[in-house]
Amino acid sequence: MQALVYTFIALSAAAVGAAAYFGLTFTPAEAILAAVVFGCVCVVLLERTLRQRAENRLEKAIEDLSRLLATDAQAGAVLGQRINAMADLNAGARLEGVEADISVLGTVIRQVAEAVAEMEDRAAKPAGRDRMIAAPAPQPVAREPEPIIPLEMLRQAIAENRLIYHIQPVVTLPQRRPQGYDLVPRLMLEDGDLADRGDFLPRRGGEDVLRHIEGAGLVEAITISRRSRTGGQPVTLYIPLSRATLGDSTASEQLIVSLEANRAIAPGLIFTISETDWRSLTTGERAIADAVAKKGAGFSISGVKSLRVDIAELAAQGVRSLRVDAARFIEEPEVFTDFHASDIANYIARFDVRLLGTGIASESQIVELLEDGITLVQGPHIAAPGPVRPDLMTEPLRQPPQLRRVEL
Repeated sequence: MQALVYTFIALSAAAVGAAAYFGLTFTPAEAILAAVVFGCVCVVLLERTLRQRAENRLEKAIEDLSRLLATDAQAGAVLGQRINAMADLNAGARLEGVEADISVLGTVIRQVAEAVAEMEDRAAKPAGRDRMIAAPAPQPVAREPEPIIPLEMLRQAIAENRLIYHIQPVVTLPQRRPQGYDLVPRLMLEDGDLADRGDFLPRRGGEDVLRHIEGAGLVEAITISRRSRTGGQPVTLYIPLSRATLGDSTASEQLIVSLEANRAIAPGLIFTISETDWRSLTTGERAIADAVAKKGAGFSISGVKSLRVDIAELAAQGVRSLRVDAARFIEEPEVFTDFHASDIANYIARFDVRLLGTGIASESQIVELLEDGITLVQGPHIAAPGPVRPDLMTEPLRQPPQLRRVEL
């Protein structure tokens, strides 16, 4: 194409020279010069046009390349984000959760299959005409024994400041390292002996005495927690609690005020409440329990008879551990749950709630609980309740009204 254009330019220049020679009476040299100048001007104009066109094409190519590079950079950033997200995923924990679910599902399917086979066997056996199926006899309701120490004697002992608090460790297996301490109220008798809480805590009535004992335990727990936190060794303390405190407006308000004033140590305070009291909480008492959980404290439900409960709901309500009798759980796990004994602890732990075996009386029970995945235990075989170490005590705190610090 360019050769054709140059040919036209040469013909045009020759025509201009001929016109200048014949029409304008130019000399031959002037006509040739005019043709050469015209041809040069045409060539310059053509080259300029071609150069501008090439520059435009180059700029457009550069813009396209920049657009492609920006797209590639954006795609690389998205890919980097996805890689980082995949790197942050804890695949091991998820696989463990899936394996636990599969194990639990397999256990349930096996139990269902066994139950169906048993029903089919029963249906296949014809019932005899003279056979009478006797209904199981109702089991007698176990009643807690009455305390040995009468209520009036207990009031007198508390007035004489003979109520003390000991601690009993809750350890983790297999290292048996203390995870926390139970505050255990004990009563010093006139002869110097110590009475356990089962000997003096009232079963019916005496709510004012229970409130006083639990209030003293809260003050003692705050004292120990502040001292241990100051010493750089924070501890977890389990504090006894009942409906006597949650159902009283003054006591419950004092409980919330004490937790608000000690928010720094509130996560280390766990209130131990019986399953009976927890299930029978009224709407107002439940609101107080929720307020306690919002302050950072937790709950440990004791005397659990069945694990057929909504664990997620309990976790949302601030429950951190469920206490089961170790001997009964080992001998009759089917009474507590339909899951396999080795699966229930892992299932509950998924909701940040732990099983706590209480009443450990022998080494064989520890081995059984370890095989079932229960690593939080307490009992006389581990350690009996004892006095608080002097290094955990501190000077008397500024106590809230209507609460009395118990001297150890």
